[in-house]
Amino acid sequence: MTAVRQDAWSPDDDLILAEVTLRHIREGSTQLAAFEEVGERIGRTSAACGFRWNSCVRKRYEDAIQIAKQQRQKRNYLKKQTIVATPHVSSLAVFEADERGFKHDTSSLEEGLSVDAVIRFLRGWKSTYQDLTRQIKLFEKELKDKDEELYRLRDQNERLSKEVNNVQTDYRAVNDDYKTLIQIMDRARRLTVLTNEEEAKPRFKMDANGNLERIE
Repeated sequence: MTAVRQDAWSPDDDLILAEVTLRHIREGSTQLAAFEEVGERIGRTSAACGFRWNSCVRKRYEDAIQIAKQQRQKRNYLKKQTIVATPHVSSLAVFEADERGFKHDTSSLEEGLSVDAVIRFLRGWKSTYQDLTRQIKLFEKELKDKDEELYRLRDQNERLSKEVNNVQTDYRAVNDDYKTLIQIMDRARRLTVLTNEEEAKPRFKMDANGNLERIE
């Protein structure tokens, strides 16, 4: 036989929770007020009722929640039309009614903030702060690595630029030497051609009788 926990929720408890919560939604009240009313009726805390509603019961009444919201909108619309149609209702009375509702919601919210809820919130915030601190340190390390890499690349770029300049200077010097050598070789070739042509021309001399005589 399966043992039943004493604090287990019965189907009747879930039904009461659903009916009261839907009524508060339909009437434009807060869910916190609904959880407090249910807690008084079934002997549970409002926090327990809220947890039960959000974790289990709400999923079974999605359609009913939408209908309740539509009814709330229609109710608010009719209320506004009634206020417009009755000019003798002063705006001060409407303001006082809204202020009373706001004070009621605020007092209900303050009562619902238990010490355990505050502790859970602070623990969650501490965990979030620690995660953010770790991420910041990680980003700082990555930024430092990027700065070092950037410095290394700049140094390498400067060194390569100097090498390129030196190579260009050497290339211009070699090119100038090459052009000079070509010019020297061209002049030597032309001098050789002229010398050969002069040697190939026949030479003559005149003898005692006035005749030309070829000289070998």
